[in-house]
Amino acid sequence: MDRESGRVLYTQNADQPRPIASITKLMTALVAVELCPDLSREVTVRREWTGIEGSSMYLKPEEQLTMEALLYGLLLSSGNDAALAIAGSCCQTVEEFVARMNETAARLGMEHTHFANPNGLDDPEHYSTAYDMALLARAVLEREELRRIVGTKTLNVAGRYLANHNKLLWRYEGCTGLKTGYTDEAGRTLVSSAMRDGQELIAVTLNDPNDWTDHAALFDYGFARYPRRLAAGPQESWSLPVTNSLCPMVTAGVTEEVYYPLAEGEELTARVQLPQQVEAPVTAGRLAGELVLSLEQEPVLRIPLVYQTAAADDRAPQSWLQRFLSK
Repeated sequence: MDRESGRVLYTQNADQPRPIASITKLMTALVAVELCPDLSREVTVRREWTGIEGSSMYLKPEEQLTMEALLYGLLLSSGNDAALAIAGSCCQTVEEFVARMNETAARLGMEHTHFANPNGLDDPEHYSTAYDMALLARAVLEREELRRIVGTKTLNVAGRYLANHNKLLWRYEGCTGLKTGYTDEAGRTLVSSAMRDGQELIAVTLNDPNDWTDHAALFDYGFARYPRRLAAGPQESWSLPVTNSLCPMVTAGVTEEVYYPLAEGEELTARVQLPQQVEAPVTAGRLAGELVLSLEQEPVLRIPLVYQTAAADDRAPQSWLQRFLSK
């Protein structure tokens, strides 16, 4: 998936629900920073959050850590104990936090996903799809604090040396994140991202024993076949006639450069949606319409068009008698 546009560049069984293991923790992290944005907040570890099976950051009862330290333990060491500590400190109960995870999944359009816990341990009611996890990765990468954490290779924090389980950070040039996972039932799961020439791609595999090699191959394929191309920019503008103003015309256009991944031979077609004319006053920066870009007659981008110039209402003010007669 191209992160910027959301275009899927390659897919195989992408909507098949499967167990997902610790890539679950991407949703745990996203909900945590939404509910508890102050990452310097101290969390006191409860005994029930410690001694959890599987991977751990080895929390101790009554230990105090910042939310940021817990997020590093969650996303680098894949700490199941960190997941419980984050969930239990951001909400009254872990169950309430999991409910927020499912609400967030629905908001992101993850239609074939359901969470039963914050750490990804196997549960019949805990599953997602490759496509849904790519949507989640897009949302995580939009949060700068999470982007920084998932792209960290190693760190000393809270008296611990943490090393990211994502070997692509060392093996694939331009890798920017994100998260590994494994259970006997789920197999190897991996959500990763990589940047090249301003374009960022997301790859997801579920139950893939050769995931490091496959993700590198997917990135090479995506960057080579679907490079990021300029679709529209501030140079795009249109003139509209104005009524009730001494200024006869105003312009509307695109405010920033917009890119879209295109294979060789693919072209976008444009349809401009603007009024035939506009009545003064017109304020610069106000929404005027949209530019719809389509690929093979399917709309893929809707770009807002805003007024680039203003026009005052130059009609003479009405006298009291004109206002009275117009009532």
